[in-house]
Amino acid sequence: MNLSQSYFSFLDKFDFIVFSLVFIFTIIAVIWGNSKKKKIKSTKQDDRNGIIETLLMGRQLTLPLFVGTLVATWYGGILGVTQISFEYGIYNFLTQGVFWYVTYLIFALFLVSKIKQTQSITLPELIKHKFGPKSAKVAAIFNFFNVVPIAYTLSVGIIIKSLFGFSLNYSMMIGLTFILIYSSFGGLRAVVFSDMVQFFVMCLSVLLVVLFSFSEYGGISFLQENLPAGHFDPTGGQSILTIFVWGIIALSTLVDPNFYQRVFAAQSEAVAKKGIYISTIVWICFDVCTTLGGLYARAVLGGEADSGTAYIYYFLQLLPSGLRGLVLAGIVATILSTIDSYLFVASTTFNYDLFPKLIKKFKHSVHFGVVLIGGLSLVLANSFDGSIKAVWKTLGSYSSACLLVPVLYGQMFKKYKISDIHFVLTCSLSAIGVTVWRLVERNGIWAEVDEIYIGILLSILSLSLGIFSQKFGLIQNIVTLMKDNTSKK
Repeated sequence: MNLSQSYFSFLDKFDFIVFSLVFIFTIIAVIWGNSKKKKIKSTKQDDRNGIIETLLMGRQLTLPLFVGTLVATWYGGILGVTQISFEYGIYNFLTQGVFWYVTYLIFALFLVSKIKQTQSITLPELIKHKFGPKSAKVAAIFNFFNVVPIAYTLSVGIIIKSLFGFSLNYSMMIGLTFILIYSSFGGLRAVVFSDMVQFFVMCLSVLLVVLFSFSEYGGISFLQENLPAGHFDPTGGQSILTIFVWGIIALSTLVDPNFYQRVFAAQSEAVAKKGIYISTIVWICFDVCTTLGGLYARAVLGGEADSGTAYIYYFLQLLPSGLRGLVLAGIVATILSTIDSYLFVASTTFNYDLFPKLIKKFKHSVHFGVVLIGGLSLVLANSFDGSIKAVWKTLGSYSSACLLVPVLYGQMFKKYKISDIHFVLTCSLSAIGVTVWRLVERNGIWAEVDEIYIGILLSILSLSLGIFSQKFGLIQNIVTLMKDNTSKK
């Protein structure tokens, strides 16, 4: 099998018909979602209601819609997880699965009720209520870069490049243009309804690959005979420090604006909690399928295949006519459902949290924000040499290291409150620490210490110092002492 072939060479007319139908239904869903958008009169007293309708679907997100949009939004990196599975085996299920399931349960059990009580519209707005306006701006900056869809821009570019043979940059531009056209209209409703179409297609796609693989090649015994022994080692041959970096990155879910937006939009606290529990079950099934898919691809194609695209080439030669087009559409739908949500949330952060005056001053500022973010994601995608894993690692490190500790402390504890300036200093110190540690040359044992550990450590130290000073009145004593010395002079 020639793995340099274009995807087109594997497809026939039935595949193209099925592939096209999926995207026709997606566009129909967007149009339908836009038509369901409620008309809010443009008066000053209704401004917030209009924003809630656009950004949160009027807080009327039902359980089925909640599950569909959360699952679809949160699983855009299918090429990344199949690549990790191809290279390291079941290590993928631990680092891209188990750690995340624990985080989802923490979110549902300990944060949902607190989040719903605030009636906030965005995560930075919630942070503003708890800590202050400066904290909200800092959080918005970190959130913004965390949801610029760099990894998913790369993913859709890789697929279009393999389909048509264009350059990666041109392929990413084509994919983004298509997404920008339909994600700029209709608000969250359009995103949610398109996610529902993509949800069903993506779940069916990965299941079909596993079922046909099992039928064609057999079960675990086939994989054991044709895979390196290390592929069945949960650690993947990586050090404990490296493994737990992914655990901390998974905790970034606790400060991810996409998760918060869906909870803010849910009809009730019960809907949000049940939705996360059901979504976790779906994610477990999905991860089992993608991990097995990556393993079968490695076993059949061998280790010389390109790990980034091997999964696609594998199922294209495995599946019959029609189903090839469906599964390819499912892979693309998995990516698109995440890109449109990320673009929407990034645009929300840009317009509502960072530059709110733009919404009032310019009628089309929301569309401008989406286009700007699309362009930014294209530029930044060129900074990671086509590595989706590197994007996740970098952005996840900053988000977790800088926001996780202060935000969770503010959510869970009330006795010693974090001041506005203290929050800003904690995030800034952590960001500086992460950046410096990434840049300095490290040898010996220090080479094993990831920058995320440095950022988390600095966050904890800064937070602890602030709490300690409050408890013993150190800052107040210093201020009083300075005043006394000044008066004596």
